[in-house]
Amino acid sequence: MKKIIFTWTMALLASANYAQPRLPQNYYWEKMPNGLEVVAIENSKVPLATIQIAVKNGAFTEGPEYSGLSHLFEHMFFKANKDYPDQAKFLERTEELGAFWDGTTREERVNYFFTFDKDSLDAGLRFMNAAIRFPIYREEDMKKERPVVDGEFQRQESNPFAQLYFEGQKKLWGDLVTRKNPIGIHEVINTATPEKMMIIKNKYYFPNNSILVICGDIKHEDAFAKAESIFGSWESSGFDPQVKFPIPEFTPLTSTQYFVKESTIAQTPFEMFWWQGPDTRHDSASTIAADVFFTILKMNSSKWQQALVDKGLTSAADAEYQTLKYVGPVFLFFIPNPGKLKECNDEILNQVKQWGNDDYFTDAQLEDAKQIMRRNAIRQKEKPSELPDDVTYNWCSTSLDYFTDYQSNCQKITRDDIKRFVNRYITGKPYVAGMIINPAMNKKFNASADFKPAL
Repeated sequence: MKKIIFTWTMALLASANYAQPRLPQNYYWEKMPNGLEVVAIENSKVPLATIQIAVKNGAFTEGPEYSGLSHLFEHMFFKANKDYPDQAKFLERTEELGAFWDGTTREERVNYFFTFDKDSLDAGLRFMNAAIRFPIYREEDMKKERPVVDGEFQRQESNPFAQLYFEGQKKLWGDLVTRKNPIGIHEVINTATPEKMMIIKNKYYFPNNSILVICGDIKHEDAFAKAESIFGSWESSGFDPQVKFPIPEFTPLTSTQYFVKESTIAQTPFEMFWWQGPDTRHDSASTIAADVFFTILKMNSSKWQQALVDKGLTSAADAEYQTLKYVGPVFLFFIPNPGKLKECNDEILNQVKQWGNDDYFTDAQLEDAKQIMRRNAIRQKEKPSELPDDVTYNWCSTSLDYFTDYQSNCQKITRDDIKRFVNRYITGKPYVAGMIINPAMNKKFNASADFKPAL
């Protein structure tokens, strides 16, 4: 007994030496001896509690032979485990808890959450513990779930925008495209086995590769105590999964590529442009500058909107950057006027060429964009059950310090920061451009001939 007490004490002392991240007011953090990070968020607006657990898993961990299996694994989470040996009993328990529940799979995160009455916190944590640590993968359950996951894929394929997006991803990421495609590959999904589910679990589903967030009408001391009591026996892997199973670096684009995809379901043409942008490992400053700059572009007063939308060249001219740890993409989306395709495409390239100019936006527009982002952040905090999602996404793809400092750092972005981002990742850099259009419209407007790089 003395040896056990000594070991546990030493583990607690070791956990106290972990670097304490910066967190917003009413956010609290602890790292358990097994490596599980726990964040408690006190928010008493409604008498509810939300628990979310996230794992550094997803498309970025998947080669072709496993493409989409992190997503299937997420679906299987809500099936059977040692406490609830079939889905009927699992669902019955969610009803007893009055729980709203779901999960998502992204490029760098798989997460699961339950929201229920605050008095069910202990029961809810035990329910989550059974599902995350002790799943049961039965062939009959997988036989039912494979078509469900594949059906999501098929529904996406019936959307012309998704068809265009998937085709562009192949060209943007090359041989590593599966590591940017959470939905997966039909053949892999439809032939998945319980053995492959266990391979994923034994690679990534460990406390030292996970974060637990407890949010709502709670007290953080109580939340931490419950988490320690329930999840404390979850054994660490003893290794860092991202070190043992390293993520390959994405190959930079070497040339600009254009493509046109014909599809009868494209009732109107869609266009997308992609660049390989910054990531949070190497250039976190540019990830924030990108967010501010694209907020400027979305403003009705921007040159971007005025040149493309106001002049009737396209009914939508969206620009986005996705913050990721492993190369975040920049992508533009357009619904061009079919009768003005050449003019639209010429103007898109003309505008992108001007992005690095000193006069492309005003100081007032820069300040307005920062205030838009500040107000949006305030509104996002109005729903306590959604607060854990921000924490877990950033824990997987940025850091908790990045999350906490994000808004203040947005307010510090300067014109030079934006120019640096544009010049480093956009101006003169190779990109991928794609159009999807139905065959009749393509023939009528000679769209393929006009969709090409500027000379």
